[in-house]
Amino acid sequence: MTLATILPAIEPLDQTMRAQLQHLIDTKTKPPGSLGQLEALALQMGLIQRTTRPRIERPVIIVFAADHGIAAAGVSPYPQAVTAQMVVNFLAGGAAINAFSGVAGVTLEVVNAGVAMPLPASGQLVDIPVANGTRNFAQEPAMTREQALSALQSGAARVRHHAALGTNVIGFGEMGIANTSAAACLMSRLCALPIDACVGRGTGLDNAGLAKKRDVLAAALERHTNAIEPLDVLATFGGFEIAMMAGAYLAAAQARMTIVVDGFIATAALLVALALAPAVREYCVFAHASNETGHRRMLEHLRAEPLLALDLRLGEGTGAALAMPLLRAAVAFVNEMASFEAAGVANRDA
Repeated sequence: MTLATILPAIEPLDQTMRAQLQHLIDTKTKPPGSLGQLEALALQMGLIQRTTRPRIERPVIIVFAADHGIAAAGVSPYPQAVTAQMVVNFLAGGAAINAFSGVAGVTLEVVNAGVAMPLPASGQLVDIPVANGTRNFAQEPAMTREQALSALQSGAARVRHHAALGTNVIGFGEMGIANTSAAACLMSRLCALPIDACVGRGTGLDNAGLAKKRDVLAAALERHTNAIEPLDVLATFGGFEIAMMAGAYLAAAQARMTIVVDGFIATAALLVALALAPAVREYCVFAHASNETGHRRMLEHLRAEPLLALDLRLGEGTGAALAMPLLRAAVAFVNEMASFEAAGVANRDA
């Protein structure tokens, strides 16, 4: 398997409808620009779908779960067993993402991308692990190139499955103890930023724990200075859930879906996808600015305007779920608001 065999062709957005969509938005019964980011969101969704009547069809959030060998270096206050325990919680409907998915009216899928501990059999679980967790990248690359390619392909396949069922809006979440460490190293290498600008408290490290995490990650980056190309960076520092998310972004853009980007880990996976196929960026809506240290810097690097700023730092796709009603509002005003002419309301230029 090679990268060329799984990397889909992603078209840049066709801009031919931009003026028509903008005129439609501007002539609704409101002052121009008064719906702020919702107007930009409606325009983007119309361009993605190539229509003046954008719709949200069968929205989905996929949560990818996997374990990280770097957890053995003591970079998280939680034991690695929590990854599997939280997957069981997802399957039982007891997590925040379950509650928020219900509120948002989205289908939730849980994928075992590489959890270290055994999981109970469940018809609700897509069980496609690459391996039982990655290796410890403080000592050696987290995965082989072949494993990275396999994970990219598996993530893309899950999106193609939902595309075949009619999904046109999708978001991604994750679960994996120590995955903020993987994300910080991916960010540092792909954005050419010092690790101090990328590393944060994750699931709640104290000052001593944060200092240790920073030291461990700095040493790991120094150990793997030859990992420069995007696939090598992913294989060296990534997780199986991050790699599957990266593949999912690629497939979602190819399928012309609106992609709702969650927080720190999900945006790190997006950095990988963008390094492989920059056109993915045009299909992305950024759900929120998280409270994890590096995420706002990621958003600045991507020149992204997040829809929400709620100080979230949970992951799981929770920010993406919370943003879904805003996408519904954006398409609703385009499709349901009257124009000045249709409503008999005088425009300011009358």
